[in-house]
Amino acid sequence: MSEQVRELGVGGAFAFTMVAFPDDRGVFLSPYQEAVFVEVLGRPLFPVAQCSYSVSRRGVVRGVHFTATPPGTAKYVYCARGKVLDIVVDLRVGSPTFGAHDAVVLGDVDTCALYLPVGVGHTFVALEDDSVMTYLLSTEYRRENELAVSALDPALGLPLPPDITPVLSERDREAPALAEALAAGILPDYERSRGITQAL
Repeated sequence: MSEQVRELGVGGAFAFTMVAFPDDRGVFLSPYQEAVFVEVLGRPLFPVAQCSYSVSRRGVVRGVHFTATPPGTAKYVYCARGKVLDIVVDLRVGSPTFGAHDAVVLGDVDTCALYLPVGVGHTFVALEDDSVMTYLLSTEYRRENELAVSALDPALGLPLPPDITPVLSERDREAPALAEALAAGILPDYERSRGITQAL
């Protein structure tokens, strides 16, 4: 595996370190390089159905978000400006790493991008004002398919910075705990998620 790539503690999720080229004008870097991605996953990135970005002030927590599966959504994300703590959570029922999470600092200095397969939850905490997160998505946004579990659920034990007061949307404040989402039957199935990911 390339030294630019690290497999995360959530099965199938990877962090890709970008090589930065600074000069007196600024910096140039490539968030996605197909050859590196193919070396790791054996295929190119999924066909991109939507590209989005968010701007967040310090303390904003977005997530833990996931998409109903099917259709399921794979994601490739990076922080183009500012700094965030990005956290991936395995929400796939039956996965060997179900309930596990891993965290990576992303930013315009910490130049890294994350790949999340279908069924893996995503959340981040903005560590600086005006932090810009960019998302490449394998499916278009459909409000009715977008789901969440609480990033504040003690059972998940996500490493939210202690010096930050979380700022959440109403939707994220009302999101169920992991156990509640499991009981409600809304979490992705591991084998089905893997099948969708492999078909992308």
